[in-house]
Amino acid sequence: MARIAYVLLVHRDPDGIIAQAQRLTAAGDFVAIHFDANSPPAQYDAIRRGLADNPRVAFAGRRIRCGWGEWSLVEATLEAVRAALAAFAGATHVYMISGDCMPIKSAEYIHTWLDRSDTDHIESFDFFTSGWIKTGMKEERLIYRHFLNERRHKRLFYASLELQRRLALKRPIPPDIDVMIGSQWWCLRRATLEAILAFLATRPDIPAFFRRTWIPDETFFQTLVPHLVPDAQISRRTPTFLMFTDYGMPVTFYNDHYDLLLSQDFLFARKISPEAVELKARLGDLYAAAGARFSISGEGRRLHGFLTGRGRIGRRFAPRFWETEGSLGRERELLIVACKKWHVAKRLVGRIRQATGLPAVDYLFNEEGTALPDLGGIQNTIEKRTRHRRALMRLLFDWFGSNRLVMCLDTANIDLLQDFYADKATTRLLEVQCSFSDDYLVGHARRVGLAGWETPRSTISRLLPTLRYDIQFESEQIRDAGFPHVHRLYESAPGEQNTAAFAAFLGIAEATARAIVEAEGLFLD
Repeated sequence: MARIAYVLLVHRDPDGIIAQAQRLTAAGDFVAIHFDANSPPAQYDAIRRGLADNPRVAFAGRRIRCGWGEWSLVEATLEAVRAALAAFAGATHVYMISGDCMPIKSAEYIHTWLDRSDTDHIESFDFFTSGWIKTGMKEERLIYRHFLNERRHKRLFYASLELQRRLALKRPIPPDIDVMIGSQWWCLRRATLEAILAFLATRPDIPAFFRRTWIPDETFFQTLVPHLVPDAQISRRTPTFLMFTDYGMPVTFYNDHYDLLLSQDFLFARKISPEAVELKARLGDLYAAAGARFSISGEGRRLHGFLTGRGRIGRRFAPRFWETEGSLGRERELLIVACKKWHVAKRLVGRIRQATGLPAVDYLFNEEGTALPDLGGIQNTIEKRTRHRRALMRLLFDWFGSNRLVMCLDTANIDLLQDFYADKATTRLLEVQCSFSDDYLVGHARRVGLAGWETPRSTISRLLPTLRYDIQFESEQIRDAGFPHVHRLYESAPGEQNTAAFAAFLGIAEATARAIVEAEGLFLD
């Protein structure tokens, strides 16, 4: 069975480090600690005393002064790895964690998971083509020499970089390696790390190269593992669950994230708040538990993006209007049915087609599979349709040979509504407001990937009010926009009110409108 030597890189909180080491070793695993040499010696002494009686704990032979983005982080890791391999002959895997990491599965589960395949688990993607680096320097991390800490000496760091650019002081990358990049949080087999240490002993040029790269903890092991290990034996995915904000900072987890963390398809999570004492205690108890079962739903990152993104649309960035020089045509009329329940809008639009003969299309800006004629390729993807929205609508008007066209739109598409209302054509809007039960919202969350069938009920319960408010917020955005020619159908309104609104929207007789909106089953789910 797998036995793990955890490489623990830490720089603070002696009591927390002692507690974490005791929890991990109580389940039969091992811990090798590197405590940053920048931290007070008294704290290191306290850790040594607190763990002196634990034979499953070892300490790095040398303490390195660590700095973010520097080689020192890799050097510290190598020191802890050497200590782990020397002290724990029974360790089959080495798992890299920090003091902010906690297990989100039991030791029993983790050992079984590692036993399933003879595999190394590390993010490892092509440095130049993968797009892993989203912003900032890319090849400059490698081809120039970095001597200074960017955070402590920012001006000198960038002055040195600019000087090297001007003097064309590029350096070559070792020709026999393909530089890779990925998260520094990995779990590698013992044999892999032994092969890396043996390789480094014969290739001093490799550590010499990475010593002067920027942020080498994201490239060093990520490059050497695929260089030495067959691709079939590598899972290019970190086993540690972590998320980042829009500003590139790690998301911090608190006491109320327990259920969310357990439902993710990962073994550990970072970073856990130092204040989340209850969460740490519960996760520590979980690690030692026997027979624990886990329902994996894996919606964490999508859910975080949804919840943190509410209210930002149109606020952080100015609205973008495509093709402002084009027009649908002054003599044309675009009739938009906006509804959050797509099946209700489609049902209504189908009745419009049948009763009036007006051409109509469903959610062409929301559903890839919406039936559309061949318009020369502009209709192929939602991205193309949205980017060339006015050109697409002009082509549809021409294809149908009509100056009136009905279309469906999700209420979230306020940018599209604003763009069409800015056109010279006449735009009319029918907002269909439906009732939303909790069961419907749960189904909606599952359809859009915010929840899965295994998502804990407690997580869903906390999500439902946000979903409900989100729908309300979209409707309020439409009201606040002050669009002309807006009419509304309400699921709860009397038939006479809906008939009058619908007749005004389409410009048809009330008898025809009544037959459409009062027909049975319009609002059925």
